[in-house]
Amino acid sequence: MNPVHVLGISGSLRKASHNTGLLRAALGILPEGLTLEIAGIDSLPLFNSDLETPGEPAPVTELKSRIAAADALLIATPEYNYSVTGALKNAIDWASRPLKTAPLNAKPLAMMGAGGAQGTVRAQMHLRQILLHNGALILPKPELYVYRSREKFDQAGELTDDHTRESLRTLLEALGSWTRRMRGEPWR
Repeated sequence: MNPVHVLGISGSLRKASHNTGLLRAALGILPEGLTLEIAGIDSLPLFNSDLETPGEPAPVTELKSRIAAADALLIATPEYNYSVTGALKNAIDWASRPLKTAPLNAKPLAMMGAGGAQGTVRAQMHLRQILLHNGALILPKPELYVYRSREKFDQAGELTDDHTRESLRTLLEALGSWTRRMRGEPWR
């Protein structure tokens, strides 16, 4: 079984973010054959096509290189105003261009999110819509919506809930299988 390298991206910029905490928790429970690194998006400038012409800013080039090198993406999104954060949308805007060579094109991807009473359901629905532009290969199931996340993370943003940890492990296993399937490899 070939290894699957996953790049994790959190849509939150908060230090004690529950969504970044989900990615950190994933590091500790990776299934065999999966590796994970986490990319920050806080240094990206706001998308402006004028900045593409002389050469993209270094943080953009770095993020796009890391996405291209990854076999799959794992996006953890909070929900702001029924959608994804501006920071996450900005990162996607940069990584979606130019359309012919964008690193998001046909990239296997899973999403998850931690939030309030709805657990980021609406943000994830909107994220699916946004990612269709590049034909991202979005894992259809399982879905991971961590509702009432304040009850499942400590003050430092570390996951404390065992049920959520098990759901996260199931999502990681499914992402590994999905990515292998998309590569045309045996996946079960």
